[in-house]
Amino acid sequence: MTLIRAIGRWALTGLVINCIVGGGIFGLPSELIRLLGRASPLAMVAGALVMVIMIACAAEVGSQFREPGGVYMYVRRAFGRFAGLQVAWFLLLAMVAGVAAIANVFVSYLGAMVPALANGWARGLTTAVLIAVPTIINCLGVRSGAALSGVLAIAKLLPLALLIALGLGHSVAHPALIHGSDIAGPGWGVWFTALLAMLFAYGGWEDALVPSGEVKEVRRNLPFALAAGLFVSAVIYALLQYVTVATIGTTATDHPLADLAASLMGDTGRAFVSVAAMLSTYGYVAAAFVSAPRLPYALAVEGDGPPFFATLHPRFHTPVYAIIGFAIVGCALAVSGTFLWALALAAGSMAILYVGICASLIRLRQMQPAADALRIPFGPVLAIVGIALCITLLAQLDARHAALMLLTASLAAANWLWAVHQTRRGRWNAAEAM
Repeated sequence: MTLIRAIGRWALTGLVINCIVGGGIFGLPSELIRLLGRASPLAMVAGALVMVIMIACAAEVGSQFREPGGVYMYVRRAFGRFAGLQVAWFLLLAMVAGVAAIANVFVSYLGAMVPALANGWARGLTTAVLIAVPTIINCLGVRSGAALSGVLAIAKLLPLALLIALGLGHSVAHPALIHGSDIAGPGWGVWFTALLAMLFAYGGWEDALVPSGEVKEVRRNLPFALAAGLFVSAVIYALLQYVTVATIGTTATDHPLADLAASLMGDTGRAFVSVAAMLSTYGYVAAAFVSAPRLPYALAVEGDGPPFFATLHPRFHTPVYAIIGFAIVGCALAVSGTFLWALALAAGSMAILYVGICASLIRLRQMQPAADALRIPFGPVLAIVGIALCITLLAQLDARHAALMLLTASLAAANWLWAVHQTRRGRWNAAEAM
């Protein structure tokens, strides 16, 4: 029994967009305004250009893989089981924590509109229902899960596009011109800080690499989806930042898009943004349920995780136990609030994943120089630049975050010891799961 290749080009593109454009866009404009003022829209553009390096490397590496697992499989093939498990744990923790955090954001916005759902058992029940819907849909088939993600990608972009259209109309009469002094004024240090923040803003697309085992024509569709997803996200981000500055000025607020909508649409604007935020966050949750469960499935198939996660539903060919397990952990973290410690790993986790992708490009070109794969121009040079950027990012972590990173690495090492022990005792045969 095998996975079904049911994710096409546009469904995968929607998955990439959903993974990038999450709840962060509703707070990000203020952070950039605090740093760069009127020049902040340029940071959105610069961040996208930097992310092109990482995505180009991922497009080449990903085009060589037909099995699920994403970065875990790339690094495992290039550098072995131990390195693969290291990135797998950082990727899995980031995805679980992301779902828990975004689910809380959704329930918070919903609770503002329906206060009875904001506290106590009602909040927990709402969270459970929120997570149960994509769980059931994804258990019924990857096609239906990808379709839900695609629909929500369109649904989340429409209100953001409306805000942009109204904002551009307003900016015709009140243009936010960017002068040389706006660019030079903050200083290179501030620009570098903003650029690092942009790496996080444009991150998340690596989650969409995980279900490659269910993607049609991976070599063609994966590079297209990554490029198109980044382009759409960059346009939305840059234009939203521009109309925010043009409409509400350079005074940072805690709810920039709500203030933007209120300025453009009156009293209904804040309710409009609440609905937009719920669509955006739910789109992320839906995308996560297509991507994340395929990681424990891939671990199990490779002998690096409990064998039952490799079990496929006899009718729908979906990794049901992996999907349900991911849902239980994500829901528990969202309800309990203990996901906060894992969120501190997001910055370092992302940097480690990108280092893994870039390093895999260099290694796989050495191992398989004649591979039937996409070859990007100056690939090894771009990979080295990407690694340098990520190492610089890791150097910004404080001692507390570094300790959490060490804990995660230790768990991955323990997983490696368990997997080696199981293999030596002959307790696991990947073929049994297929």
